[in-house]
Amino acid sequence: MSNVMQELLKLLDLETIEINLFRGQSQDYFGKNVFGGQVLGQALMAAGRTVENRLAHSLHAYFLRPGDAHAPIVYDVERVRDGRSFTTRTVKAIQHGEIIFTMMASFAEAEDGLDHQFDMPSDWPEPESLPSELDLRRLIAPHVPEKQRPFFEMERPIDLKLINPVNPFAPDKREPERAHWMKSQIALPDDPFLHQCILAFASDFAFMSTAMLPHAITFMHPGFQGASIDHAMWFHRPFRMDEWLLYTMDAPSASSAKGMNRGLIYTRDGRLIASTAQEGLMRVRPTKS
Repeated sequence: MSNVMQELLKLLDLETIEINLFRGQSQDYFGKNVFGGQVLGQALMAAGRTVENRLAHSLHAYFLRPGDAHAPIVYDVERVRDGRSFTTRTVKAIQHGEIIFTMMASFAEAEDGLDHQFDMPSDWPEPESLPSELDLRRLIAPHVPEKQRPFFEMERPIDLKLINPVNPFAPDKREPERAHWMKSQIALPDDPFLHQCILAFASDFAFMSTAMLPHAITFMHPGFQGASIDHAMWFHRPFRMDEWLLYTMDAPSASSAKGMNRGLIYTRDGRLIASTAQEGLMRVRPTKS
């Protein structure tokens, strides 16, 4: 099994401290701050540990403070309601005595009902025809400041195949639309809730930067300050994270130093399995000449 995938599965295997109280470790995927997807996946796992025989169908979260990638996170779950149709949980993520993140998640059993979906966009290149995101990052790693270079060269648990990637050092203005294929680096256990938690983790990769595309801005731009503000997710249909999924994203608006991003996630055979939404801080501070 891939070492990086082992690390992710270990991050999601939370320690039970007390009833409704869990602890997860952290991984420095991008530097000193915790990757938002890690907190999403762990918080969903914490909520699910208090639910029986139901899968998540939605989550709504806020990132309140930057997390410390070198310290564990405590997840405090409140059992808001156990209803006949829905189970509701609130999760607070706590680090160094402060709440860094809060999430409400809802769980339900699968049932028959009305069914329709948006069709998957056609004419996308197959994932096998695209270079991996890791290969692209390693190409530009020599041009990255030495302190940040290890994060460009490191392997990640999710294999991404970017469609029409952006050069972070020389971005061009584009329509606020992007897409990539993604899947786990290795085969996963047959646990549908684990697959939901890993998808929550993966749903934060490259999402916020969709709203930057029309402005030719990336995280490498001098004076740029960016951070996820919130994250919402809806699970529609069964899926596996160890099979290729297409993540299409768009950004209908950017204003007041915030960008709004939306996403749809499809299986390779065209089933819409999840939707996402996120607002991100996009602040460009003047730099000294």
